[in-house]
Amino acid sequence: MSSEQSAPGASPRAPRPGTQKSSGVVTKKGERAAKEKPATVLPPVGEEEPKNPEEYQCSGVLEIDFAELCTRSGYTDFPKVVNRPRPHPPFVPSASLSEKVTPEDPRLSGSCSLNSLESKYVFFRPTIQVELEQEDSKSVKEIYIRGWKVEERILGIFSKCLPPLTQLQAINLWKVGLTDKTLTTFIDLLHLCSSTLRKVSLEGNPLPEQSYHKLMALDSTIAHLSLRNNNIDDRGAQLLGQALSTLHSSNRTLVSLNLGFNHIGDEGAGYIADGLRLNRSLLWLSLAHNRIQDKGALKLAEVLRPFELTHTEVVERRRLLLEKGTQERSRSPSSSRHGDSKTDREKSQMVGISNSALVDKTDKTQAMKTPKGLGKKKEKSWELTKKEEKSGAGQSPTQGTPKKDDATKAGKGKVTIPEQKPSKIKGIKIGSREKRSLLPESELVVEATEVINPLLEPVEHRAGKVFMPGNKVLLHLNLLRNRITEVGLEGFLATVQHQLQFSKAKSVSKGPVGLLWLSLAKNCFAPQCPAYAKIQELMLPRDPIKVKLREDEAMAFFP
Repeated sequence: MSSEQSAPGASPRAPRPGTQKSSGVVTKKGERAAKEKPATVLPPVGEEEPKNPEEYQCSGVLEIDFAELCTRSGYTDFPKVVNRPRPHPPFVPSASLSEKVTPEDPRLSGSCSLNSLESKYVFFRPTIQVELEQEDSKSVKEIYIRGWKVEERILGIFSKCLPPLTQLQAINLWKVGLTDKTLTTFIDLLHLCSSTLRKVSLEGNPLPEQSYHKLMALDSTIAHLSLRNNNIDDRGAQLLGQALSTLHSSNRTLVSLNLGFNHIGDEGAGYIADGLRLNRSLLWLSLAHNRIQDKGALKLAEVLRPFELTHTEVVERRRLLLEKGTQERSRSPSSSRHGDSKTDREKSQMVGISNSALVDKTDKTQAMKTPKGLGKKKEKSWELTKKEEKSGAGQSPTQGTPKKDDATKAGKGKVTIPEQKPSKIKGIKIGSREKRSLLPESELVVEATEVINPLLEPVEHRAGKVFMPGNKVLLHLNLLRNRITEVGLEGFLATVQHQLQFSKAKSVSKGPVGLLWLSLAKNCFAPQCPAYAKIQELMLPRDPIKVKLREDEAMAFFP
């Protein structure tokens, strides 16, 4: 009984709750231990490594470097680097294969369907497709990223693993969800790869601020840029036109620009035409599948033939001419040029005096009548000629009048001054050798300034207005599927006719000759339109591809 009485009385003090509490404590400690055990194991593998992705030294193999940097940055699931699939030839089943076709085991067909389903899902997984140069993992030539969002962290990883790729030439991004902020990061990445990267394609990435013109900055090395399907409107075209050229700057690296499948109208086409006025590097331009009508088409056609300079352009041209003159005068100091003309006059006088002395040697009165200043000039001129004989061909033309052989040697150097034309200097007869040595260098200097400053091209004055010869550098223009009518066709017909006359007149000399390929099909005019038929007829002999095809066909018929 005592035990029975003590049991209920001692129940509050019984150790059962204590044991439960202690057991509860034990279980809590076990849970904490279970939670802390992986924490003690994972830090060196899962936490410390992602903190130091910058310490990783890239090996130049994109597949290894990208995976390692993603792991160190904390990514558990990231895109894989795979080879870009090539289109397979059409499969033609042979008779032997058709004979072996037998009803398959249902289990085998089920496994095949499962594999095919998995392969379909694998196709939609994010990947980084690469194209190799010579089946070498270190020779990545092009990168293709399509259909998955490229975040700023991924671009940071690219900025680490892409610069070591010494043969990377092109980056293609299609529908990767770029923003104006990530575009700035992407441009910084392009600067890191600028030694080899020449082609960039951003397609299906509409930006709210339409800041694609940043890819065409003056320090850009991109030669081929594709901006298709980006919803670029007239405002974006204005920024792109200003990136092509302005009155004080011009892009000199971009060779091809693809603006197809956008929303560019007449106003935007006018801005692109303004960019072509002073741009002399762009060879290939596509404005296909836009909203350009006759007004924009006439603007584009106008800059491809002689056009009138605006007042601002005329003022800038005069400023450039003055600046060019001061630079050339600084290369050849005025004092030395005056010294040259002085010595030339002294020599001519000296030659005249010697001739008179030979005619009448005994006439001493003429020798006495010669002034003292002239005698001093004679002494100075003789001293100059002696110095020339001692110095030889190493003397520059600005220090004295060299001999014929010396002039030819000096013409090969870098000291030739183009504005000192021999015909304008009196008292000196220059032989054909000197002309041949001086003219090529002066032409080269002029050509270099023409390339740098298109406003310094030869101009034509008509009725008090200044006309430039127009852009003859653009070779390819695509205006397929716009809204151009016969009115716009007349402008392009006049342009093609002028460029044909220009190319015939310039057939002997080298240089740009104008459009070689012009596409105006699928616009708002009939294919039998007389202006369109005439343009096709005139452009047919200029198209190098069609000329090559005709030559190949002729060789096939007459081997």
